[in-house]
Amino acid sequence: MPAERPQISDTPLSPFPIYVGSTPIIPGFGRGSTALGFPTANISPDSMSDLEVGVYFGYARLHPTRGETIEQYRVDGKSSVLLNHGANLKSKDLEILPMVMSLGYNPYFNNERKSCEVYIIHDFKDTFYGADMEIVICGWLRGELNYEGMEALKKDIQLDVDIGLKYLQKDAYVKCKNLFI
Repeated sequence: MPAERPQISDTPLSPFPIYVGSTPIIPGFGRGSTALGFPTANISPDSMSDLEVGVYFGYARLHPTRGETIEQYRVDGKSSVLLNHGANLKSKDLEILPMVMSLGYNPYFNNERKSCEVYIIHDFKDTFYGADMEIVICGWLRGELNYEGMEALKKDIQLDVDIGLKYLQKDAYVKCKNLFI
């Protein structure tokens, strides 16, 4: 059964929108793309310490960075990824794009460490670990939940995406794009 969503206003309500400046994308657990089908760009949750854990919606924009391609281990140390710093991103990948973001401990996976996972709603053709990302958080969707199974979690994430996209089409939320520097 999907999580109940609070009533979402047709305009962002305080404290939203919140601009989070450019921060590096770091390897996560790899579950977003492999287990869930929602690949995420993970960033440090430190700059969002005032926010409640939960799921949010808004916009993201990527910025390639300079650097050599290097191998870096994921959070769990079980596998690694190549940090290519977004070298293969195309111009359409660098536009301001809709996103849904999970901030918290992911109770379904029993995480002990807080994480920030941003699902950018776009079909990327390549990875961009090591690139920078800035985000604008436009609103709150729901709190964190535990699920009885992976399929229930996937359905709820898809509902988050659908609701986020619906509200991001409203003029008051589209104006949040103006916060990008």
